[in-house]
Amino acid sequence: MFKRFFKKASYSITSAAFIVASFSLISRFFGFIRDRILAGEFGASDSLDIYFAAFRAPDLLFQLVVVGGISASFIPIFNRLVVKKKGAEWAFVNRALHLILCLFGVLAIVAAVFAFELAGLVAPGFDAAKQMQVAELMRVMFVAQFLLAASMVFGSVLQGMKRFMVYSVAPILYNMGIIFGILVFYPRFGLVGLAWGVVFGAGLHLLMQAFGAWNLGYRWRPSVKLDKDVKLMMKQSVPRVLGLVVNQVNFLAMTIIASLLVAGSVTVVQFAYNLNFFAIGIIAVSYAVAAFPAFCEYVNKKEMGKLRSGISSTVRQTLFFIVPATALFLILRAQIVRIVFGAGEFDWISTVLTANTLGIFALSFFAQALVYIFVRAFFAMHDTWTPFVVGLIAAGVNVGVAMMLVGEYGVLGLAMGFSVAAVVQMGLLWILLRRKAGELDGWRIAWSFLIMLGAGGACAVVAQYVKTAYGTYVDLDTFVAVLGQFGVAAALGGVTYLVVAGLLRSEELGVFMAGVRKKLLRKVKPEEAVVDLA
Repeated sequence: MFKRFFKKASYSITSAAFIVASFSLISRFFGFIRDRILAGEFGASDSLDIYFAAFRAPDLLFQLVVVGGISASFIPIFNRLVVKKKGAEWAFVNRALHLILCLFGVLAIVAAVFAFELAGLVAPGFDAAKQMQVAELMRVMFVAQFLLAASMVFGSVLQGMKRFMVYSVAPILYNMGIIFGILVFYPRFGLVGLAWGVVFGAGLHLLMQAFGAWNLGYRWRPSVKLDKDVKLMMKQSVPRVLGLVVNQVNFLAMTIIASLLVAGSVTVVQFAYNLNFFAIGIIAVSYAVAAFPAFCEYVNKKEMGKLRSGISSTVRQTLFFIVPATALFLILRAQIVRIVFGAGEFDWISTVLTANTLGIFALSFFAQALVYIFVRAFFAMHDTWTPFVVGLIAAGVNVGVAMMLVGEYGVLGLAMGFSVAAVVQMGLLWILLRRKAGELDGWRIAWSFLIMLGAGGACAVVAQYVKTAYGTYVDLDTFVAVLGQFGVAAALGGVTYLVVAGLLRSEELGVFMAGVRKKLLRKVKPEEAVVDLA
């Protein structure tokens, strides 16, 4: 049974997305516990400032070298080699692994040597003693990111082979390792023990994914040849790395603009965006991760009709969950902010401003979500330049609109700029994807979206009524009361959405329920199969 856990493949995008989303929720729960323990142990102190500052440089290097080098091109190339069934996929994995680790390792060693100077750049306001501590923790963090670099290669193998269960468990172990570091390493080794907890979590992350790849047939071989596939991966990674740089600059620009507004604007935007990404991460990212290997397989087998059908289905399934999420985030935005941040010095004025900013972000949930799907479709077709160029245009729109609106609307203007840019980015990607892949079932998507909007409107009405009625009878001065208001309103609103969608004969509801039954009840022929590729 344990062996089957590592070899079980998910061939349905819906069931794969269900797995990724479910484990993502669990991982975020452990992340919440991690942050609560950190907050309870340290509060808003110098120690936590040092700990978080030490993440900056290692994480940036990881994003540019590892995420940029692998996320766009590894899975399409790996999947093509798997389809050929000549065993070349494992040689490619070894060569890509060695390239990534050598490049990241060399840069990490150089960065570790100059860690004190880097600490001065990422935390210029710290005194010399605090910067020295940042540098000490930073050197340890580079070890953790090196382990995660290797783990990401094996994680991409698991995605390419559609082994989403093992892939999704690794982040949970990562957070558990960090929690272990807080509870065990910190009391023994002091502040640097927190950093070693991150290393421990990264080690667990790597062991899980490496063992999963090993069970599928991977064996390490000392190969460093830069063959045509590795060179192609490097070539396709260039625009992806540039896109990540653009994203970093884009958020830096938003931070700079926010810093010119009233005090607290930077915090409001960051908190609202974090909540915004919770919904996008659980729904859109899960579907994008689940669909990407299937898109690659369709392209590599030259089954463009299946690719178009897969894109259409993934778009409709993603929208099916994004629409009620939008409705509930709009209606219950104040409750969400109060539950997560509404304590201590975070007063009611800050809560309202953050809630309204979140509401504007939520208006573009649909666009933000579809961008993830469309970008993966381009990557599957070995096109990494189009998403980069469109992302660059969207970043310009974001900054331009924000600068025009912040004078009148303040921090809300930043959220408006972000949402407008997301819609523009989605629209451009849709137009260009149709030109590249062909007709994408637009009318079918539009009809399904209308049904979802009807069900979403009913969801919003019920959630608003329940929220108001609950507040009439319950004093909302406590965390438990606000949590209860949110829970009851969200639950009844969600049930209403499903009922109305069923009455309107939503195709996506039927697909989702069939996927859940196959995964949990197994009353029909399962879409899960045990495949031994060793």
